[in-house]
Parts: sequence; C-alpha cells; structure tokens
Amino acid sequence: MHPAFPLLWSGVIQIMTFPWKYYESDAAKLLNELMLEKPQIATEKNKGLALWWDRKQDADELRRAQESEVRQQAYVYQTKA
Repeated sequence: MHPAFPLLWSGVIQIMTFPWKYYESDAAKLLNELMLEKPQIATEKNKGLALWWDRKQDADELRRAQESEVRQQAYVYQTKA
C-alpha cells in the first residue's frame, strides 16, 4: 500500500499526520518581548479602553446622536442628478 493513503488496521482507519510545528511571526515575537520588558503597557491599554469604550451610555446623548445622523446615499460616488 502507498504510504500517503490511510492505513487499514484492525478495522480502524488511521491517517498519517505530520507533527505540528509551532510558528510565531516576527510581529508576535516583538509584541511578546515588549510585554515582557514593559508589563505596564497592559494596564495603560486597559485605561485607554476604559476611557473611550467602557463607559455608561447616556440616553439623552444617544438619542441626540441618532437624531442628528445623516443618511448616506446608496452609491456615494454618484452625483445627485
């Protein structure tokens, strides 16, 4: 039997697999090294997220934003004839 085909062994099909090789990109290595050198970056990041995203919704502000929204035409590059 050809080695690339699954092997039939006592009624069970076994598939030949390659060992998994861990890959880490250069960008991931850089970020991991940076986080090891400067762990305070994580707390600064969380502070920045809290400043813009993790805040209570003001119902009046949300209503005003929805009312002031300007609808966009279907195809933005078409001139209004």
